[in-house]
Amino acid sequence: MEEKIIIQKRPPKSPAAAGILSGLFPFGIGAMYNGQFLKGIIYLFIFAGLVTMQGHGKGQPFFGLVLAGFYFYQIIEAVQSANAINRRALTGKEDETAKIEDQILEPAKAGSVFWGIVLVGLGALLLLANFDVVDYDVLFDFWPVAVIGLGLKLVIDYARAKKEK
Repeated sequence: MEEKIIIQKRPPKSPAAAGILSGLFPFGIGAMYNGQFLKGIIYLFIFAGLVTMQGHGKGQPFFGLVLAGFYFYQIIEAVQSANAINRRALTGKEDETAKIEDQILEPAKAGSVFWGIVLVGLGALLLLANFDVVDYDVLFDFWPVAVIGLGLKLVIDYARAKKEK
């Protein structure tokens, strides 16, 4: 009688490796190991921003606590993502979190230049503040103007959509 040997497939991602990489390199390497490159780049920018805020000294100890929280969050998230990837490979079914992530990361519709103009303007203001042309205190006094502009854009978009119907 012949015995059948069952060889289990190796999981595609190691949760331990994802956690260790995230712990040693807390700027998105764990997410990149999991194949989530956009998430890794976003984590890189978040980490860099939080570390930069540490050097300014303002907002302490809040930004220090946020940095510590982000450090542990990205480790836990990398391990959970690796487990989800392994479950997907084992069962062949998508789980609910993967469907939600796909919905969140859909690209924005093309055709509106509003957000491009907003980002260029914000970048120009912050650059001028870096060269002491504009004072940061004055700049932050006018942040409600951004909220007003966003509200106007939403109202105009609503009116256009209603008019097209």
